[in-house]
Amino acid sequence: MSTLSTLIHITEQIMFYVQSNILVLVKFIPLYLIYELPLFLIITFGIIKWTKEKTRINNTKLFYLPKVSCVITCYAEGDAVKETIQSLVEQTYPGKIEIIAVIDGAVQNNHTYHVAKECKQLFKRKNREIVLLPKWQRGGRVSTLNAGLSYAKGEIIVNVDADTSFDNDMMANLVRLFEDPNVPAVGGALRVRNVNKTLWTRMQAIEYLISMQGGKTGLAQCNLINNISGAFGAFRRDFLKQIGGWDTHTAEDLDLTVRIKQYFKRYPNLKIPYATASIAHTDAPQSFKELVLQRLRWDGDLLFLYLRKHWPAFSPKLLGWKNFLFTLFYGYLQNVMLPFVIFVYFVGVAIIYPWQFLLALIFVIYALYLLTIGYFYLLVLVSVSERPKQDFTLFLWLPLYPIYAFIMRLVCCFALVNEVFRRSHEESSMAPWWVLKRGQKF
Repeated sequence: MSTLSTLIHITEQIMFYVQSNILVLVKFIPLYLIYELPLFLIITFGIIKWTKEKTRINNTKLFYLPKVSCVITCYAEGDAVKETIQSLVEQTYPGKIEIIAVIDGAVQNNHTYHVAKECKQLFKRKNREIVLLPKWQRGGRVSTLNAGLSYAKGEIIVNVDADTSFDNDMMANLVRLFEDPNVPAVGGALRVRNVNKTLWTRMQAIEYLISMQGGKTGLAQCNLINNISGAFGAFRRDFLKQIGGWDTHTAEDLDLTVRIKQYFKRYPNLKIPYATASIAHTDAPQSFKELVLQRLRWDGDLLFLYLRKHWPAFSPKLLGWKNFLFTLFYGYLQNVMLPFVIFVYFVGVAIIYPWQFLLALIFVIYALYLLTIGYFYLLVLVSVSERPKQDFTLFLWLPLYPIYAFIMRLVCCFALVNEVFRRSHEESSMAPWWVLKRGQKF
């Protein structure tokens, strides 16, 4: 009981000092003030701006109706391909849609190939064309996307995963953003389809809602979108071909986004919007092991792209000062350096101060992050979410989210170390090892 009383007393003292002297925040939670708070303010400003524009956009009739080619990357999804193709066929978009199912390694993935083949006969509709493009030898995700790009006839290319489905108005909302000739690419909105399966899918659903739908909506208003999702993104075909399509190695989505943003200084009118109203649904990892394996690839690829492959690109001469500074702070420093800083910070506090103080400080930081996450959750729920009733069911799980975020920071630390010492990007499941090994070394 005395230990609990001590913890409560220390916590009350920290809260008192925080309320009476703002400099205490600088001493004990500098990372929140330096990195998190400015980002939160930028996103909040962007969401407010988007909310004001939303009504005007929704009331504007769509006259721009280009042909769209959807490149579906298929590998071992099996029956899930059917739902993806059907959701694209049933789009309310009145223009033509070319649906290209590229089956990577069609010999090994005979079931996926036959499911896609059945869809060609099953789903027939005006202005919809289903094309099967089997690649008999597996070459990986990048070669699959480029194969679809080489065949595509549409003015707009939409890349999608074969385990992803879409709302019926997705395409109409997406194409609308390409009316502006200065838009070379658009990021699509992703939701977790299997949200109620496990605790981990619920945590990822909150993450997708706040970080992707909310965060990218806000950042896009300042032309600061950091990544076009590999599961759902759209590009002008001519622009995509001009910059060479998708490139080898892994993390093809971030790689492509970085290469597009290298044109921003030379062509200052270019912008990458975020299609908040274009909704795709994907299955998130259900177990902790699956989630860790996914983040090992994601976070390891960050270090590879930022510090090995594209380090010469991080210059205001290519990105422009706004995107250069944002990428420096919230691409490189936050994603590559900050996980280690957080780890060292907590270890340092644990060494310098008594364990009771450490626990009390952790509780205060937890409460601060929970308050911030709760604010953003409510902001996105009211301003951005197209399914507020469904998203409201995640409210009870919010108290666990700061713990989940901290665990993911630790996983990120391991992923970065793994990339430094083992070049883990060469072990990606996105392509066979012989493809990755033959790529250019960085």
